[in-house]
Amino acid sequence: MEQLNLTAVTSNISTTSQLFPSPSMDSRGVPAAMILSLCFLLGVPGNIAVIILKPNFQQLSSMTQSLMLNLAVSDLLCLLTLPLWIYSLLYSWIFGLLACKILTYFIYCSVYGSLLTIALLSFQRYMLVVHQQFYNQKKMRLLLVLLWPVVMIVSIPALVVRQPIPDQHSVRCRYQYSSQPQKIAVQLTETLVGFASCFIVAFSYNQLYRKVNRAAFFNNPQTSRLVTSIVMVFFVLWIPHNTLNVLSVGATALHNERLEKLFGNIQNNVGALTFINSCLNPLLYAFTSHICKCLNHQNQIHESSFDVATPEEIS
Repeated sequence: MEQLNLTAVTSNISTTSQLFPSPSMDSRGVPAAMILSLCFLLGVPGNIAVIILKPNFQQLSSMTQSLMLNLAVSDLLCLLTLPLWIYSLLYSWIFGLLACKILTYFIYCSVYGSLLTIALLSFQRYMLVVHQQFYNQKKMRLLLVLLWPVVMIVSIPALVVRQPIPDQHSVRCRYQYSSQPQKIAVQLTETLVGFASCFIVAFSYNQLYRKVNRAAFFNNPQTSRLVTSIVMVFFVLWIPHNTLNVLSVGATALHNERLEKLFGNIQNNVGALTFINSCLNPLLYAFTSHICKCLNHQNQIHESSFDVATPEEIS
């Protein structure tokens, strides 16, 4: 009798396993999953710390504080979705069509919000440091308010074309294009937003760096390293992704299916690198009071030759 019961139990387990097979891990998603896991573990506490503790915010103007908080919130919202994507990379997308579209749209809004906030923050510092102009607070705040509607609009293509697609061994939340022109339009949108942000950041910090080095008493090695690290980290993490988008547009326009497949296979690993920027942003932007201190020192030296902004406004 005991042997019959054991046989029955074994049979039931075997039947259950066939009906509900356990998902097998896809080794192709391991590199990207490891990068995203590290980003989640480091970036979420870092951005929460910026939002709660507001390090060095007392030295910044209200506008700069708003930009810093907007950046931290954008990065945090982006990173909070990573556990679902990590599971999808390692196993399969099990969350359905609606979740695929909404989460993709949400993460694109967060990423674009972070990118454009960095660009706006760079432009603000460029105007204050290089031109030493009193900018209109209302206009700057209007730009910050308009940032999110712009972000929501440019993220719509991701909402339209994303859906669960069966793979060889699993289901993936990926792009499903209805035509070649649609694919090119979506890829161009991502490319233009990425390169426009990179251009603004590069131009602003290049001018800022030249201004810093020209000042007689402002040649601070620590500040120079800070400005250089901001630009280098931003470009190292985003240029590969933007370059891959350009190559994908070219492959699509030339109808080269082999290159399209190749670029699609490496997209996850290259795209995962961009999330590292969301981890480093709290360190690169929220802890940058050295620029403000040095600027204040410079203004005190030159205040006899021209009118200067107050320490709070220079921030």
